[in-house]
Amino acid sequence: MDLGLTGKSVIVMAGSKGLGKATALEFAREGAKVVIGSRNKEELEKTAAAISEETGNDHISWKVCDITQASDIKELINFAGETNGGVDVLINNAGGPPAGGFDQFTDEDWQKAYELNLLSYIRAIREVLPHMREGGSGHILNFASSSIKQTLDNLLLSNTFRAGIVGLAKSLSQEFSKDNILINTLGPGRIATGRVEELDRMRAGKLDKSYEELKSSTEKSIPMGRYGDPSEFARQAVFLCSGANTYVTGQTLLVDGGLVKAL
Repeated sequence: MDLGLTGKSVIVMAGSKGLGKATALEFAREGAKVVIGSRNKEELEKTAAAISEETGNDHISWKVCDITQASDIKELINFAGETNGGVDVLINNAGGPPAGGFDQFTDEDWQKAYELNLLSYIRAIREVLPHMREGGSGHILNFASSSIKQTLDNLLLSNTFRAGIVGLAKSLSQEFSKDNILINTLGPGRIATGRVEELDRMRAGKLDKSYEELKSSTEKSIPMGRYGDPSEFARQAVFLCSGANTYVTGQTLLVDGGLVKAL
């Protein structure tokens, strides 16, 4: 199937590692022009070079971007528009907020999580809209978490603001359809990234287990019996933002190997 992504302009937020990096790589394989952003210049340079080398795609660019800063988001999106002749795809992505329960968090903690995991998405969408409207179409995909279907223990901040992402996307799908802009939400289950390993090690310590024991136990709770590979998640992201998707908008999809039992 031709996904129609050759030459398309794609932005991947938080794209230097983890799910963002895997997604940028898959878009590059399809011949898209990709701009990745994150706070770490060295990681961005290394990731962009690695993607170009692996795919043979020379249209991989990067720009330092702290997604909690409105000015950085604006500059990144304008850079992508100028470099690649517009913006066709926006991948909203951000690292997770701290783990913990209600009594642990201050107003400052709540504010930081809001700015990182919800307001950053709102700002990026606001900035990308003129580019997509000028181009006559677009795809926006918000990365979230399996908590959009079933809350996760000890991840209160994430549970709260990831749910907000779903409400945002569903609402905006109603507004943006007239502009032929599709917006969806994609939630990872237990995908083998550094963030998931960090949370597993933290949980293992609290349960007085080794990391290996905790991971083995978790894998048994997944119907497919294993953690997902980042590429498996990334390929779903690419499909939803490709020319093969012309009618799916306002939807949420989990890539979780059957882990979440909620409807």
